[in-house]
Amino acid sequence: MLSERINRKQIVIAKKDALDRSDNEYWEHASIEEKLETITYLRECFYGEEATTGRLQRFYTVLKLK
Repeated sequence: MLSERINRKQIVIAKKDALDRSDNEYWEHASIEEKLETITYLRECFYGEEATTGRLQRFYTVLKLK
C-alpha cells in the first residue's frame, strides 16, 4: 500500500510535461488493485475513514423546466 515515505532529500528538476507523461505512464501500467487502493487512501485523507467504510450518500437534483 502507500506506506512509502517521501524522500525530501532528493531534488528533481524537470519540465511539467515530462513529469505529467511519467505520471500517465505509471498509472496506465498500474494494476486495478493499486488504483483502487490509491483512491481509497485519498478518500480517507480528504473525507475521513467514514468515507470508505460507510455507504455512498444519495442526492437528487431538481430542475425547473421553462
